[in-house]
Amino acid sequence: MEDHVARARGALTNALVIHTDILAKKAERIYIEDADGRRYMDFTSGLATTNIGHNHPAVAEAIKRQAEDLIHSGCIFYYEPLLQLAETMREVTPPGLDMFFFANSGAEAVEGALKLARFSTGRQGIVAFTGGFHGRTFGSMSLTTSSIRYRRSYQPFVPSVYHSPYPYCYRCFFGQRPATCGMDCCTHIERLFKHMIPPDEVACMIVEPVLGEGGYVVPPKEFLPRLRDLCDKWNILLIFDEVQAGMGRTGKWFAAEHFGVVPDIMTIAKGIASGMPLSAIASRKEIMEKWPKGAHGTTFGGNPVSCAAAVATIDVMRKEGLLDNALRVGRHAMDRLREIQARFSAIGDVRGLGLMIGIEFVKEGDRPDTEGLGKVMDFCLEKGLILLDCGVDKNIIRLAPPLCVKREELDKGLDILESALAAVYGSGK
Repeated sequence: MEDHVARARGALTNALVIHTDILAKKAERIYIEDADGRRYMDFTSGLATTNIGHNHPAVAEAIKRQAEDLIHSGCIFYYEPLLQLAETMREVTPPGLDMFFFANSGAEAVEGALKLARFSTGRQGIVAFTGGFHGRTFGSMSLTTSSIRYRRSYQPFVPSVYHSPYPYCYRCFFGQRPATCGMDCCTHIERLFKHMIPPDEVACMIVEPVLGEGGYVVPPKEFLPRLRDLCDKWNILLIFDEVQAGMGRTGKWFAAEHFGVVPDIMTIAKGIASGMPLSAIASRKEIMEKWPKGAHGTTFGGNPVSCAAAVATIDVMRKEGLLDNALRVGRHAMDRLREIQARFSAIGDVRGLGLMIGIEFVKEGDRPDTEGLGKVMDFCLEKGLILLDCGVDKNIIRLAPPLCVKREELDKGLDILESALAAVYGSGK
């Protein structure tokens, strides 16, 4: 058979990045099987998407059953999975976020959230945060600053977008340390209001409660409450982009719950439907109702099959206790990783919530070690463990296995990672 990588190079654009050369044949739970029958542990969850595990039988059955009855509507008629999903989402979203618009992808949800914020406030300004990733369409790309490669050769972007530093404490934009932190990341926004755009012209602030592509960074506990206070002071809508952190990834339905903050608008995608194309904008009814009929629309969003998959996904998460498992296994992972960090100076920082964990690789002077991380990931892949990097320098492992991962499976993966560190960096400190 012709080599599949050569076939891909002949037919697929170079713009599409496939992170491994695996030719996958099937998948189950945390495992991927290739065309030769070799099994891999997937500690990426397909980009933090297969949160309940690959090909869960309940989801597969829901997809099959729905596909036999109705595949498409195109907003021509109602159908039960759409209504059932909206009612089910009300039960898991933060209090008050009780009205929804369903789309196809995280970027689409972000685009819709920005349109809703501008339309409902009559203002134009948008404040985003340096290091954030919100998508690659023009509106969402105008917010995205996790890497310059996403922005190269595409300017000009959507106007009236302003950026303020995200509180990445390990590499603080202001050179602070936790002991001396004065939350300059919040006071900087107030400076922005004095120098760049008056707050009464700002429609919204949009932020990832836990930074995803930008480095799996958990902000200080004071940060999001301070943003909430600033937004309330100036009647600015607060948008949480929960595309990657949501749907149980951090051990809560949504990362916002860890910080006790409820946004005005929230974007949801990735884990919502176990790999079927679906996303959602969630907001308070009084905000959503400011959108008149026809102000926003979709042809494929809220597809019947995707909605059925989402309802089944939420049901599985509840029945199998996957939020609690993510917290328990995540705590164990953090404990083990800190033990490993104590033995290897190449690990500069370990941070995370639930099963959304960042492992930052460094060399002398805390400089990003992109090359070393690449060697570690290659070693792990050869041993059957799939990992994914992130961060502006691609020196951070995003550890994001499916929420159904067992402690012994997690340990097996971390054993491989530890062996990789020893192979690349020697025996340790």
